[in-house]
Amino acid sequence: MSGASARSSGPGMSDDVVELRVHGAASASAAQVLNVAQVEQVAGDRSGGFYRPHRPCSCGSGERVTEAYHWGDLPAGSVVRTLTLVFLLPFMLANLAIWMRPASPGSDAMVRSLCRLLALTLTVLYVLAFAGVTLDLIAWKCMGSPRCLAGRSWLSWLGGQPVGLRLAVLAVVPAAAIGLLWRASTRPRKMFDAFRAPADEVSEHRLSGIGQWDAGPLVGRLRSIHVAAAFATLDVALLAARAANGASASTIALAVATGTVLASCVVLLCMPPLLDRAASDQRLDRITRTVRTVAVALTIVVTVHALASPAPWHEGGGLPGYGAILTSLFVAQTTLLTALGAVLLWRRVRRRDAIPLLGLGALVMAASAVSLAVAVSAELVYRVADFLDRDAPTGAGLASGLPPAFTWAIFGFLRTVLFTLVVAVPVILISRRRRLRAAAAIVACDYPDRPPAAATRLRQVQKAIARARFTERLIPLAVVYACLAGIGTATTTLGLLELMPSESVQRYARVPGDLITFSIAFGSWGIAAIILGLALGGIFAYRTAEFRRHVGVLWDLGTFWPRAAHPFAPPCYAERAVPELTRRITYLVGRGNLVLLTAHSHGSVLAAATVLQLPPQVSSRVALLTHGSPLSRLYARLFPAFVDDEVLHEIGARVDWRWVNLWRDTDSVGGWVFTAHRTAAPVTLDGTAATVDRRLRDPADVVPLPGDSVPPPIQGHRPRGSEQRYADAARELIERLRQPVDSGPLPDDPPTGQ
Repeated sequence: MSGASARSSGPGMSDDVVELRVHGAASASAAQVLNVAQVEQVAGDRSGGFYRPHRPCSCGSGERVTEAYHWGDLPAGSVVRTLTLVFLLPFMLANLAIWMRPASPGSDAMVRSLCRLLALTLTVLYVLAFAGVTLDLIAWKCMGSPRCLAGRSWLSWLGGQPVGLRLAVLAVVPAAAIGLLWRASTRPRKMFDAFRAPADEVSEHRLSGIGQWDAGPLVGRLRSIHVAAAFATLDVALLAARAANGASASTIALAVATGTVLASCVVLLCMPPLLDRAASDQRLDRITRTVRTVAVALTIVVTVHALASPAPWHEGGGLPGYGAILTSLFVAQTTLLTALGAVLLWRRVRRRDAIPLLGLGALVMAASAVSLAVAVSAELVYRVADFLDRDAPTGAGLASGLPPAFTWAIFGFLRTVLFTLVVAVPVILISRRRRLRAAAAIVACDYPDRPPAAATRLRQVQKAIARARFTERLIPLAVVYACLAGIGTATTTLGLLELMPSESVQRYARVPGDLITFSIAFGSWGIAAIILGLALGGIFAYRTAEFRRHVGVLWDLGTFWPRAAHPFAPPCYAERAVPELTRRITYLVGRGNLVLLTAHSHGSVLAAATVLQLPPQVSSRVALLTHGSPLSRLYARLFPAFVDDEVLHEIGARVDWRWVNLWRDTDSVGGWVFTAHRTAAPVTLDGTAATVDRRLRDPADVVPLPGDSVPPPIQGHRPRGSEQRYADAARELIERLRQPVDSGPLPDDPPTGQ
């Protein structure tokens, strides 16, 4: 954020207040956040910048200036980038799993190792999917079939060439796909000069490491390991095909070298203390880069070996060894998921209310990542095979010769989705009555003695509250989906026995084979529809703010966390946003200003991590106003090792409990931080923490207000910046900020850069 001092408006006054607003997942413009027509940028850049009204207004004693921090383009950006991130969704879910581990020191290292190994299997599957298309379908099958080559000049030029040449040429495609991921993961590395607070003044809690912790070295090490494993996977596919008619000494030597590279990658990932070392330790960086270089060089040698080896190739069928390699990968994924579940269950905290998802949050997310990656990979291969088959007779096309593991993968994904829906329907119906009863009690308390004409509006409010309370019901459904996804992945291992779903189910379950075949075809098109839906969702999430308000919540939740398991996951926006906020607040306080930090939705998580990094002499001049905050409702449930009661109390203590959290019952994302403060529920929290949460009745009334013709709207998760109740809370915090405190000397204007 170099140049912030030069661009900031006028020198601060000792009683000036800067209300620094941080928006949420809706990616509103700076003008919308500030509720003004024109704004001017005072710091930052287009991706993450600070804006003020073109004509600041004065209100009350002293001057109060509003300023907005716009970070909405950090997790998304252009349409092309948004679509790219959508297709990296399995990698993001795998990376998210490592942050959902429970706060159990006894299992921490083991869970991190298993999550990173599962993330590595997704990279291997990514390469095998491209190898299945280029090496198996095109180079091996289609180019050996005159019918497939007919009318395809873009393929026929290689049709009459030796098998080794075809494989060597088309091996460039998966190699290029690896290079594309490699390149994409290195681009968003260092976008600004971060501000680092003194180490002895930063909180020791894990959440304070977000933004303060330099993830660059770890991401670089993981990237080198994944790139090495990816190229080694391509080598295994080529060497397995080469050895089908007997392995020569050179083939065996290359196979041993490739196995050594893969084993080295696995060993490195199983050593979390070594991988997570500080940036100053360069030895591990040299080791991982050496493994990556050896893997790249080995791929060149293997490709030349496949091209120049004079031994005859195995004829007919599919690419030799490809199906066995694929099924072995699914076996490894099933084993790792089972091991992860066993560790989480064995080491979990026994207090049922303390750990979300029964302590299986990491397993749920890892199983979801594997299930989605397997389904997308199988669908990619099937769609290409269907395209190449054209008018081939039923049962005689390329799709009929695909590895059974892919067929089991599609069948397993279909079962997982259908069974989850079967469970979801009664959960929705059963919980609906309870949610409506609870909502009715809230409505009766909030709107007593309403006229009969308001009955329709009361029912609308009741339904809105009931829908908002469904968020908590998603937890058991997520566990069910993860269990079914794990079972679906396990059934793909039946491909080792060369069994097909239609034959097996017909034999043992007495279900007609034609029905199973139809369900597999239906499942394939269903996966295609899901992929198309994700792509369209990425476009609409970028184009439409209202749509992104719902979809963006999940996306921003996933990209808040640094890349600690999968280096090809989308970059973490908090690595820039938190240091930028920390630097800006420190600068404003250094100029003699008081700072009211207001944050909506996911912006409140950024604000919480920022407060933990502020030095005491800065935080003593800061107040915090959050609204629609998911800190307790989502983050504390999903990330118990990083957001808990201890860190929430520390945040309050750091700002001397000048903290107000506004929440609504109609909000499906945000909620209270410490206590609900409902009239029907007694407050069980004592001390200053009990004063933080303030429930807002939503809507303000169920009948038209004086001078209006319609009742006030139901706000739900929308920001509260324009509401009178928000203004009252802000005014109260400003008054408390202006009370004299002995905070010590103010910090100097922070230098540019480190």
